[in-house]
Amino acid sequence: MKVGLFGIGLETYWHQFNGLQARLEGYQQTIAQRLEQPGLQVVNAGLVDTVEKARNAAATFKQEDVAVIFLYVSTYALSATVLPVVQKAKVPVVILNLQPVKAIDYNWFNNLGDRGLMTGEWLANCQACAVPEIANVFNRSGIQFFQVTGTLDDAEAWAEIGDWVAAAGVAQAMQLNRMGVLGHYYNGMLDIYSDLTLQAASFGGHIQHLEMCDLAAFHKQVEPAEVEQKRKEIFAAFEVLDECPAHEIDRAATTAVALDKLVAHYQLGSLCYYYEGTADSGYEDLISSVITGNSMLTARHVPVAGEYEVKNAQAMKIMDLFGAGGSFTEFYGLDFNDDIVLMGHDGPGHLAIAEGKPLLKPLGVYHGKPGKGLSVEMKVKHGPVTLLSVVETGNGRLKLLVAEGDSVAGPILQIGNTNSRYKFPLDIKTFVNNWCKEGPAHHCAIGVGHIGSKLEKLGALLGMEVVRVC
Repeated sequence: MKVGLFGIGLETYWHQFNGLQARLEGYQQTIAQRLEQPGLQVVNAGLVDTVEKARNAAATFKQEDVAVIFLYVSTYALSATVLPVVQKAKVPVVILNLQPVKAIDYNWFNNLGDRGLMTGEWLANCQACAVPEIANVFNRSGIQFFQVTGTLDDAEAWAEIGDWVAAAGVAQAMQLNRMGVLGHYYNGMLDIYSDLTLQAASFGGHIQHLEMCDLAAFHKQVEPAEVEQKRKEIFAAFEVLDECPAHEIDRAATTAVALDKLVAHYQLGSLCYYYEGTADSGYEDLISSVITGNSMLTARHVPVAGEYEVKNAQAMKIMDLFGAGGSFTEFYGLDFNDDIVLMGHDGPGHLAIAEGKPLLKPLGVYHGKPGKGLSVEMKVKHGPVTLLSVVETGNGRLKLLVAEGDSVAGPILQIGNTNSRYKFPLDIKTFVNNWCKEGPAHHCAIGVGHIGSKLEKLGALLGMEVVRVC
């Protein structure tokens, strides 16, 4: 990803105050160096102090296709040197109002004895001076902007800047993502039905429609050596219970290889699926053996959502791109004794965020679904967690619904499903009521860590409402 950086100043100052320009350029270089990280290129357009330089910076950012622009207000500058850059680049802009120090040493400053030196020193520390002017012009020009205020060494400010960088990276990755949709919706689950055009318009990306015959074709191509290798991977990833029949492990391994081939062929970054068909079609055998392979794909950054839940595949991808995981989940029950919400789901789980080694268990029946086979039982890592739901609203828009809580130890329902205990800052009655009144589908994505701030910034970059329950 590329991010743009430019500073602003006033050309008139340079010949009036010796050393001021070099000093401000040094501050900007410090910012550029702190922004640099693996996988990120900083396009530094330098210190813009004239309208002509502003136009050149705009052309540079346009040519380099930056995802976001960081505007460093190094001193007072004319808004005329800012507006052309942002107008032409047409990407989100974050104003960096970062002073070099927390406060000027007043005694030292007032004893300089030279008002010219004093003014130059003040100009090196007056970052906040130009911000209202820039904000005024942006608002009157219909340009959305965001702000970070602090000092050059302010850990809180840099954490906020890091969140903006991360959010911009996720927004760009979603634009490039290819999501596969395999099969059809679970019949009658009206809340999960989605407008695919709205998904593409809101997040970008490509939606690849897939047929069961696509998966079946790759299934026929699977070689015995590939199955044996996949078996080894399964035993490494799971605690495979002795009660798992050997033929079921082979069936799961074969389908897992076929899924890998499907994902590779269509270059998928996420997938949602559901299918029923008829018992004698051969497709039931396929669809009832995907849980193991889909869980392994999810752990390899190709999140897979069951029940053809497109919105939740998007939520899981977002969480995974933030490095939080993103496992398919829903409300399982409420423990009023411990003020705990039980959440989980049958089908795939995100193995990379499991507390301990996930179990692979045989089930004689998949509740509400055709067939039988192996299923995953796991708990999400104990500690901070974040819930995310991509909500399709009644006015034909998307919003992000977010909640932060904790995964805590305790008994779960050992039914061969993902299942965890979650505690939230709100009591469970208030939490469930507040969550549900926002109208989400009954599925959501659970990830590790508290990333509500990042999700709020992602929503801001996408122009999408974000509701944070807690």
